[in-house]
Amino acid sequence: MTKTAPVLGTRALNRATLDRQLLLRRSPLPAKAAVEHLLGLQAQNVKPPYYALAARLDGFRPEELSGLMADRETVRIVTMRSTIHTHTAADALTLRPLVQAARDRELANFRKGLAGVDLDRLAALARDLVETEPRTMKQLREALLAEWPDADPQSLAIAARCRLPLVQVTPRGLWGRSGQVALTTAEHWLGRPAEPAPAPDATVLRYLAAFGPASVKDMQTWAGLTRLREVFERLRPQLLTFRDERGVELFDLPDAPRPAADTPAPPRFLPEFDNLLLSHADRTRVIPPEYWGRSWVGNLVHCTFLVDGFLAGVWKLEEDALVIEPFGRLTGAQRDEVRTEGARMLTAMHPGTSYDIRFGTVVRPS
Repeated sequence: MTKTAPVLGTRALNRATLDRQLLLRRSPLPAKAAVEHLLGLQAQNVKPPYYALAARLDGFRPEELSGLMADRETVRIVTMRSTIHTHTAADALTLRPLVQAARDRELANFRKGLAGVDLDRLAALARDLVETEPRTMKQLREALLAEWPDADPQSLAIAARCRLPLVQVTPRGLWGRSGQVALTTAEHWLGRPAEPAPAPDATVLRYLAAFGPASVKDMQTWAGLTRLREVFERLRPQLLTFRDERGVELFDLPDAPRPAADTPAPPRFLPEFDNLLLSHADRTRVIPPEYWGRSWVGNLVHCTFLVDGFLAGVWKLEEDALVIEPFGRLTGAQRDEVRTEGARMLTAMHPGTSYDIRFGTVVRPS
């Protein structure tokens, strides 16, 4: 990095990231193309991917993503950061191999519970079990425990999840349906073999297109991978470089949008665990330092909303009302804009259902 690399301030980074994330203006993309562009959607729970797309796409209806799930064009699978994501079928078969090294490292945390367990044999047995018929984690755990009765049951199940690309079969994940988590392999569910792990170079370029401008540590935080510096160095000749206000080097695609820092950013309602808030080592481009940690209490993570592009509060859909809790003072105009965006979100996600919209308390001290 040279000393003359242009500086991108926090607001400039914010606007660039929002644009890549389809949050500066709603996109006309179909749901599948959006899931692909965004490199997947956080899906620890069933509903977040639907709300994530509702915030980003013009005219989105939950049935669109649900149809993709039913047709096996998108799937729920553990990938980045050892968390469940909704991916296109093609990405499930490539991104999972890309992050497999991280899943292998994860197993090191369970060595004690897996003492004496042949992990290759475990993977082969688990594959046979779930490809014969989808299994719940409890069923898989009990079957593996029969083979290794002295092992820790939970460690056995985690080993299967780490060694195999397990997807959650439908009806789990469908909009308006319920279903327990039942698992089979991605290859079996999708009817084709996994692809070789893609060169990390291509994934770095895709990450920058969806989350850039970004540092090496940002990309490593998103992927849960290490040692990506050499990949960025290899790509340096075809990338632009900047630095943030702390002097950290940032990389970007030459033709990627970098809107002016004063570009208007309308309010947006996001689900819990949205990748916008999780995919950079330095999250100040979206989360004001004074609000860090405000969107969760213990293990409970709340849905969030943005005002002027930054985290501004949390929200919750109760039986008869959308409750909105700002972290700080909003102007009258901002409250009106937040209320309007909340009404739009409700119309998209719950047409025909009437909800009050009120400002109140969502986060209660534990």
